[in-house]
Amino acid sequence: MSVDPAFLGRRTIATAEDMEQLGFRIGEQLQAGDVLILTGPLGAGKTTFTRGLADGLGVRGPVQSPTFVIARTHPSLTGRAPLVHVDAYRLGSASELDDLDLDVARSVIVVEWGRGMAEELADAWWDIEFERPVGAGSDDPLEPSGLDADAPRIVTISRTTR
Repeated sequence: MSVDPAFLGRRTIATAEDMEQLGFRIGEQLQAGDVLILTGPLGAGKTTFTRGLADGLGVRGPVQSPTFVIARTHPSLTGRAPLVHVDAYRLGSASELDDLDLDVARSVIVVEWGRGMAEELADAWWDIEFERPVGAGSDDPLEPSGLDADAPRIVTISRTTR
């Protein structure tokens, strides 16, 4: 697990730009075999974080939520590991994630909505939880009008092992 332990813990991220910067700083340190499981409601910053992570890792973009394609591979532009960006929201089980035949050993894997499904991908992973506090956009978590609001988010980063 290649990321500096100084990133562990809970922090408030003020803007989308700051969220991308956090992702960038972590992405600069990632190596093949790293797995990140991102959890949080719609509009909490998972894809924004991943966009920054991809820039730090040096992969080809653009990075968008892979909700409808389920997984998207972004090849490296710098000779480092590719990024495989997975959205497990529409998957029904860990076995469906396994059916994607992800190359964990030679890639950096980011799984949005992966908690409870992606833990079998590796013996250790980064668990990153995103919160969109009430008042960060609409108070209704399903109301799309406030999902992209540039309001503070809370991010909690931990390392987990089986």
